[in-house]
Amino acid sequence: MADLHGVSKEQKHYLQHEKRNQYLVQFLRILLLLFLLFLWESTARLGIIDSFIFSSPSQIITVMKDMILDGSLIKHVSVTLTETFFSFILVTALGIVIAVFLWAFPKLSAVLEPYLVVLNSLPKSALAPLLIVWLGSSMKTIIIAGISVAVFGAILNLYTGFCETDPDKLKLIRTLGGTKTDALFKVVLPSSIPLMLSIMKVNIGLSLIGIVIGEMIGSKSGLGYLIIYSSQVFQLTTMLMAIVILCIIAIFLYGVISLIQNLYFRKYH
Repeated sequence: MADLHGVSKEQKHYLQHEKRNQYLVQFLRILLLLFLLFLWESTARLGIIDSFIFSSPSQIITVMKDMILDGSLIKHVSVTLTETFFSFILVTALGIVIAVFLWAFPKLSAVLEPYLVVLNSLPKSALAPLLIVWLGSSMKTIIIAGISVAVFGAILNLYTGFCETDPDKLKLIRTLGGTKTDALFKVVLPSSIPLMLSIMKVNIGLSLIGIVIGEMIGSKSGLGYLIIYSSQVFQLTTMLMAIVILCIIAIFLYGVISLIQNLYFRKYH
């Protein structure tokens, strides 16, 4: 029997059960992480693993603190974040604009689609060395390298999504005398917002990957440069610290896009 708010006792019980499950999953995730860190630290201190090669959480924290104090870590992180941000914004904008053109001009899409598929199928690190040689080593080149990793997949996925828009809605627009522009702005783009948000969650990670690859090959700053330089001079704790920070950045950026996606669904669904 439903209460005054229109929610039955069974529904309330189910919602409470789901909420408890979510809290339990979060707790177990944190517990697993803490256990793995404890295991890593313990085995390094006891000499079960070589602390020079595998380092340890305490060594990573010490190096991180020293690099924060001398300002070098903040510089590397800020460079990577700046490049990733611009790469992601440009990937999103280019993906939407080019996908719209392909949707609006079917003949153009028929010509270009095979080339986009081939470019998207290339290994993610294949274009970065060429871009460094062609354009030189600069922040602009690193950003383009980040774009090259994500943009082709974004275009193809968005274009496919636009083409799968409800045909009945498009037919209604045409029946009422609407133009292709009306169909685009009143049906195609609004109905594709969930798809865009999902693709953005993928693109933010791919942009970060592209930036790190570019920094490894042709940069003097950034976390990618820090990883490759540290490996060359056998500063393995510094290298692992940079990798850990990249993981934290990836989780944070993914979380931001997920938050935007959740806010959208709460407001419009």
